[in-house]
Amino acid sequence: MKQLQVQKREYIRWLEDLSIEDRPTVGGKNATLGDMTRKLKSEGIATPKGFTTTSEAYREVLRTNDIISKVGSLLNELKSGKSPLEDVGASIRNLFLHAQLPELLEKEIADTYKELCLMTGKDDLDLAVRSSATAEDLPVASFAGMLESFLNVSGEEHLIEACRHCYASLFTDRAISYGNRMGFDHMNIALAIGIQQMIRSDLAGAGVMFSIEKRSRFPNLVVITASWGLGENVVQGVVIPDEYRVFKPLLDKVDVIPVVDKFLGDKELRRIYDNESKTGTKNVETSTEERTSFVLDDEEILQLARWGCIIERHYDRPMDVEWAKDGITGELFVVQARPVTAGAAEPPKSLMFRKPKQDKEPILTGVSTGNGIAAGKVSFIESYDEINRLSESSILVSQSGNTAWVSQMQEKEVRGLVTDFGGRNSHSAIVCHELGIPGILGTLKATRVLEPDQEITISCAEGDYGFVYDGFVGYETEEIPLADLPPTRTRIMINIVSEAGALHWWPLPCDGIGLVRSDAILRHIIQVHPLALIHFDQIEDNIDEFEIKVLTRGYKDRSWYFIDTLSSCLAEIACSRYPQPVIVQMSDLSTQEYASLKGGRQFEPEQGNSGFELRGASRYLSKHYREAFALECQAVKRAREEMGLTNISIMIPHCRNLEEADGVLKTLEEEGLIRGRQGLQLHLSCDYECNIDDAEPLVTRFDGISIASQRLCRMALARRGAPAGNSPREAKASNDCLREILNRFVTSAHAAGLTVSVRGRKSRELQDLIGLLVELNVGSISVNPEAMPRVRRWVAEAEQARTS
Repeated sequence: MKQLQVQKREYIRWLEDLSIEDRPTVGGKNATLGDMTRKLKSEGIATPKGFTTTSEAYREVLRTNDIISKVGSLLNELKSGKSPLEDVGASIRNLFLHAQLPELLEKEIADTYKELCLMTGKDDLDLAVRSSATAEDLPVASFAGMLESFLNVSGEEHLIEACRHCYASLFTDRAISYGNRMGFDHMNIALAIGIQQMIRSDLAGAGVMFSIEKRSRFPNLVVITASWGLGENVVQGVVIPDEYRVFKPLLDKVDVIPVVDKFLGDKELRRIYDNESKTGTKNVETSTEERTSFVLDDEEILQLARWGCIIERHYDRPMDVEWAKDGITGELFVVQARPVTAGAAEPPKSLMFRKPKQDKEPILTGVSTGNGIAAGKVSFIESYDEINRLSESSILVSQSGNTAWVSQMQEKEVRGLVTDFGGRNSHSAIVCHELGIPGILGTLKATRVLEPDQEITISCAEGDYGFVYDGFVGYETEEIPLADLPPTRTRIMINIVSEAGALHWWPLPCDGIGLVRSDAILRHIIQVHPLALIHFDQIEDNIDEFEIKVLTRGYKDRSWYFIDTLSSCLAEIACSRYPQPVIVQMSDLSTQEYASLKGGRQFEPEQGNSGFELRGASRYLSKHYREAFALECQAVKRAREEMGLTNISIMIPHCRNLEEADGVLKTLEEEGLIRGRQGLQLHLSCDYECNIDDAEPLVTRFDGISIASQRLCRMALARRGAPAGNSPREAKASNDCLREILNRFVTSAHAAGLTVSVRGRKSRELQDLIGLLVELNVGSISVNPEAMPRVRRWVAEAEQARTS
């Protein structure tokens, strides 16, 4: 690489000479890139060499070609309704495409390009030519994705032509509409052009990184997307990229890899250099190996995540970063960075909670995208050829979504989307995001279950899982204030069923998660019976076999689909509260519920007439399920030890006696989950009346005792040996039994140095118990998130009453 003395020019600035204060002169994109080049190189962040034209160069183009008045007239025609947006936009762009660049500007671009070629030691260096508006990348606005970039541009002639197209892109139809919506004066916006050395990611991969989780605004996750080839396919939503999620607080911890989730995208296309035309790019199909392989390894994911944290810390705000990997050198580069426009990580003052007005079972379950609710009649579409059959204001149902449908769906005001296949990173999700509609994706059977013109309601209001209901279902919205919640001696925890739910409720000021029901993850996310994964070659049902193949795509060992999915879900849930405790209840489905999983009927024994079924501890210890339970244990161990989420504890449900308790503890040890190792705590869910009599020996085997409020009340009734009554005497008898049972557990636990937790779903289940729980010094109360603020206030009042 040659060193030379560069000349100072009127319309050109080298990126390495810029700072963020130069935004008015070179645009946000170029100013940020130059600022990082100057200030973050010492922290290991690599950026490509390059230079930029200035905003004054753009204004000189306007002046010398007499464009200002012409653009103003055309925009007035649009404002008055005389001409449509499409005609106005095309006319303005033509003014730029036929403009002559001022002689000095053209000479300076050409001369600086030659100097860049000398610096890099390459003749006719291939370039990335990117537009950067002076109003772009401000926290309140972003032209991201609306202005054009040109890749693999080489030679002076092609470079000058690319510059003309960049100037024209300030007036794409989307940019004009956006500027009008944001209240910008188009003539006060200028455009600079960033001209960088191309990073040869066409030979490797590229993508986008967000320094926060955008959907929930959770600040402690870095989210990275990646696809093969140049990054435009990811930015434009052409492909379904890989997605990696990294937990920031553990990035510097030794011996853990805090990549808490890795999603394998389809990556069907790879954007490469178009060598036939010697400029520009083209898409080619990826190989089977590329589609079933991750673009980045763990070391590269962690390096990018660390860079994301450095950049976020430097600018003191969440950042949206584009990165590229050079396929020749193997190096990673940051090629763009901008503030995340929607979502600073400030905790909100309240959260919205939506719930159905009536209790109704869904007819379909899938992955939710968006967080809205929609109702309408079913409209089936199988391919683009059938798009004209789409009914107005309907719910579109298809095997999968297609981004080519967006304009027709928008025109027909489609209210929602339901698909057989796809997930949160699919083309179907892209369609929903583009249109701002809710979607229920990956149901696997929507096209078989639903009927044309059937009235349905789809809901993405419950978090990670979306539901389809037959008929029109009404919903109500509750605003939950988060401010001014009183402190309590009793720990107030929450119940969580999914990672999306955990991230949604991260601002809630609670003391941890008292119950994670892995059942919900098993039923709605994994969806497959674990024995059907272990013994996939024995599957007899063709539909089960097909659906399991779809879900486990990319896994050579299908058992790893279970371990990977469960460990990622648990890890993300634990991230939302780290380092507070997160107690995971191991699977507790009934035999019938296990049988309803894909492949389940083949692997579940007939229950018979004995009334006994394998559940909880008895299932884990059975020869029938032992190898499946090992997968659950491996998932917990992976989340704790490999990913580093040691705030995860385990709760064992439905343990009938001391023999089962000892058997489960031994099994956990055999799977590497040893009580006390790396702070692992084991809790027992007391689900049987016989647990009361075994309270003293049980507490010596566990670190905590947990009781469901409804089960506690049933135990009290069973202890009385009589049905519940309404008379004062019967009510007192029930309360006395409750007090006796709780006191037995609490006294035994406290004697062993443990705590007792009482958990309930809704606040009304606990309201009458609060005084007793506080009086007996129950250690913690765990409730559904929406009930937490109310329960905390009740507990504070009860504690204050006892001390006054």
